[in-house]
Amino acid sequence: MKLLHPEVPFAPRRTPFFYGWVVLGASTLGVIMSIPGQTMGVSVFTDPLIGATGLSRLGLSNAYLAGTLTSGLLLPYGGRLLDRFGSRLTVLGASFGLALTLLALSAIDGIAATLTSVVGFVDPGVLVWGSLAVAFTALRFSGQGMLTMVSRTMLGKWFDRRRGLAAAISGLFVAFAFAVTPLVLNSWIEMATWRGAWAGMAAIVAVGMGGFGWLLFRDNPEECGLRMDGAAPEEVAPEEHSATRADALRAPAFWALTLTLAVHGMVITGFTFHITDVGAAVGLSATEAVSLFLPMAVCSTVTGALVGWVADRTKIRTLIFVMLGAEMLGYAAAAQLGTSPGFVLAVIGIGVASGFFSPLASVGLPRLFGRTHLGAIAGIQSMALVIGSALGPSAFAASRTLTGSYTVGLLGCLVLPLGVLVLNAFARHPRDVPPR
Repeated sequence: MKLLHPEVPFAPRRTPFFYGWVVLGASTLGVIMSIPGQTMGVSVFTDPLIGATGLSRLGLSNAYLAGTLTSGLLLPYGGRLLDRFGSRLTVLGASFGLALTLLALSAIDGIAATLTSVVGFVDPGVLVWGSLAVAFTALRFSGQGMLTMVSRTMLGKWFDRRRGLAAAISGLFVAFAFAVTPLVLNSWIEMATWRGAWAGMAAIVAVGMGGFGWLLFRDNPEECGLRMDGAAPEEVAPEEHSATRADALRAPAFWALTLTLAVHGMVITGFTFHITDVGAAVGLSATEAVSLFLPMAVCSTVTGALVGWVADRTKIRTLIFVMLGAEMLGYAAAAQLGTSPGFVLAVIGIGVASGFFSPLASVGLPRLFGRTHLGAIAGIQSMALVIGSALGPSAFAASRTLTGSYTVGLLGCLVLPLGVLVLNAFARHPRDVPPR
């Protein structure tokens, strides 16, 4: 299609500076625009959804689980589509899909009521639950899944020696945006109601992200007549053999990296999804509980910048070890959130681990496995991350239902990073050499 040609509406090679820096900005915007499909973008809508649909907290969590699991299973196919059609067309599909889903969610109780009138012999509660599960599937697939994956894989294709620096700059904005999201969305809901907030986000994603995606996204520098890092052709060493998806799945290093990210995704998803109730269980108001994210944002933003800079000089294995240590500190402290030391250490531990997330997700796969099959490999990793995040809300809700608190669930989560730490210690990491 002519409209998707790399030189329409302008030729990236004619910009007065390396176009990869534009790609960096576009990629960062893409990840930030995925927030409505991320758990921190859904968490503040939990109580309004419970009130509008009549579902219990566990019922809503299970609908979220079903939708997230289903979307995760679809992501490997999404990764193959990304390799086939490229970043530009994929980002358009993801943006418009996310926008339509947000509009549907803003009227989900009405949709369920319409289905009830048409299919009167089915229990209304089942139709409400099913409608939400389908909506969550589309939300997680288009937002957390495809929009995030296309943005991060594109960034990884444009940089090599400066990949860590690029991830650091991107992570600076992403970590802060993710951390302050609950505060911003909570204020938005208070001003425009939860329906208005979702409808407004739909318009921004469709027009803003769709437009910027078409204008600025380019799949790789080679299709634009450029080279990674803006190097001259004679400065570029031939890329080593890139691993296939099957090669990556057989490598313990892939699972060490992926599970490190997935474990944190699972815990932070469950913690964020139920944050107001987690706070209430230890005597904190909703405002006090949500305020946790502001200092955490500062911590994760600073950490993300440092990790991205260090990533160009340090092995991926080392970064994984440090992130796992921060995870264990944060989860143990969050189990004592009602105490001052627990509150502070939870901010530090979870904030530091969250700061590692974006740089590792951007740098890890292309460093270890090359660029040729990056979409297919990233699709499997995204599936694992989405499935991990799917389990979080239900696991936390189960802990609350069965034990009366979230403490047991948080302490039980410590086993997961400990197991991955052992795997990382014994895994051989291919190509784990910082670029020169």
